[in-house]
Amino acid sequence: MEKYGVIGLMSGSSLDGLDIAYCTFTLTNGKWSFNIEQTDVVAYSDEWMQDIKSMPIANAKKLWECHAGLGNYFGECVKQFIAKNKLEGKVDLVASHGHTIFHFPEKRFTAQVGDGAALAAITNLPVICDFRSADIADGGQGTPIVPIGDKYLFPDHKLCLNIGGIANVSCKVNDSIIAFDICVANQILNMLANRLGQDYDKDGALAQSGKLVPELLNKLNALHYYDMTYPKSLDNSFSKEVILPIVEEFKISIEDKLRTYTEHVAQQLGKHLQLVADKEKINFASSDKMLVTGGGAFNSFLIERMQANVPIQIEVPTQDVVKFKEALVIAFMGVLRMRNEVNVLKSVTGAAKDSVGGAVYRP
Repeated sequence: MEKYGVIGLMSGSSLDGLDIAYCTFTLTNGKWSFNIEQTDVVAYSDEWMQDIKSMPIANAKKLWECHAGLGNYFGECVKQFIAKNKLEGKVDLVASHGHTIFHFPEKRFTAQVGDGAALAAITNLPVICDFRSADIADGGQGTPIVPIGDKYLFPDHKLCLNIGGIANVSCKVNDSIIAFDICVANQILNMLANRLGQDYDKDGALAQSGKLVPELLNKLNALHYYDMTYPKSLDNSFSKEVILPIVEEFKISIEDKLRTYTEHVAQQLGKHLQLVADKEKINFASSDKMLVTGGGAFNSFLIERMQANVPIQIEVPTQDVVKFKEALVIAFMGVLRMRNEVNVLKSVTGAAKDSVGGAVYRP
């Protein structure tokens, strides 16, 4: 039996804060198990929010200042987390996803800010970061990367759906895993809720109070991305440059926009599961289970609409798994990297080969 204690860090596209999870992983007779022991979410200050949002159009100097500054900030957050939870001597390594600023696999580059060297220096712990670059260099999409966790940590679920700023799904078929980004999700839903003075649409109540607008729904569903086959992925700019202009065309209430966009997400899930079934020549059974995590899993109206559009059972796990699954999997990827084992799958990303992703910084 082998055991590891790891802190996983995740900063998602919805910018709701830095997720920190201390997780333990145990390998027994070739099978992995895990526990999420301690967690926290550190909200970004208004200053950090503005800095990060401005990075895609910042000059090179500002970008690298943000990269270094965020690495130092992450390091301080981890130090405080360790002290608060009395984890001194229990952490083998820190695995950090960083925050995605650019993601253009078709041009062979991706960029996540949050300097791993700074993190290692401040925490005095080994740090693994930059998990996507090796896959991108091998011609892959570099995302989704969490399916390696779906394979080893959630073996009883045929599908795993994450609803964050962007919704992505992984599916276990024919002794392999495929995964891809489906559509923008909370980036748009939260943005619309913000206009009504809410951080997010709690339980989907605002959406449920609105009316479905077929013209808007049809225009969203007609976007070219949805007709592309996988592997495929979305950059954060897709929401502002493609989705938002369409939503803004329609002079309807925010509630109606929320209702229609919720239906759009649900329908795209159904469409893309059918795409998987057709391409892989499989049939989904009503007994098959789909694990749903990420902030959208708490949106009960969205879950209801998704269940109406798919032929399988949707399962929402414990709150810790819902909120911290991505941080959990990043921590697990760090373990695999330190073991020099594959942690990014070519069947998911379309790369030329599986890869052992992650840059290692030692204190």
